[in-house]
Amino acid sequence: MQIDVISIFPEMIEQFASHSLLGKARREGVFGLRVLDLRAAGRDPHRSVDDAPFGGGPGMLLAAEPIFETVEAAEVARPLILLSASGRRLDQPSVEALASGEGFSLLCGRYEGVDERVRAALVDDEVSLGDYVLAGGETAAMVILEAVVRLLPGVMGNEASGAGDSFSSGLLGYPQYTRPADFRGMAVPEVLRSGDHGRVERWRLAQALARTRRERPDLIAARGGLSGRDVELLEEFELVGDCEFSEGSAPPAER
Repeated sequence: MQIDVISIFPEMIEQFASHSLLGKARREGVFGLRVLDLRAAGRDPHRSVDDAPFGGGPGMLLAAEPIFETVEAAEVARPLILLSASGRRLDQPSVEALASGEGFSLLCGRYEGVDERVRAALVDDEVSLGDYVLAGGETAAMVILEAVVRLLPGVMGNEASGAGDSFSSGLLGYPQYTRPADFRGMAVPEVLRSGDHGRVERWRLAQALARTRRERPDLIAARGGLSGRDVELLEEFELVGDCEFSEGSAPPAER
């Protein structure tokens, strides 16, 4: 996989990409990363890549010319994704789609944004981390790098690790524990020490359902509510009281 990042602060990306799983995967050649300095396309002694907006207004915009020149000269990987507050919200399915491809590029927005002609004629997609504004797209680029690269084959020690992540199945993650089995009077649930792997898996799914219904009911609604099988799992582990049953779900008394 080839990933290109275009930024006026390339050292931020380079530093981040040198650590942890990301740095290890890069050193081992799992993916290639090019960080392109947008200021290299600047024409004046200050290597300026921004200018004031036509029509007036506060702040500056990244100009079209240096962005086009950088993208075209480097023949960056596609799709080219603009990182800005007005993009569609990043989610796990989007991350998984990027991880399944051959590569992509990230254009880090700055200042008040980019010249609209960049959106219209150059980029393929536009992504935001959420409904808030950052000083620039570098933070978003680092998030996407981390989220995508950890899903590439060989990056995580256990290939099944990503399958249990929050959002991968449309649910939040289930509770997890490690030694000691009893810490300050708080014991690890007996089911996790039972050796019954089938029951452990059912318990984990039930816990994920209960946690998601409690913390993120919108995710349950996106699944079409709780199914009859979901309710059976919640009943099995006495978690029905943790959930409210949405329209279309089957409460125990009505099944």
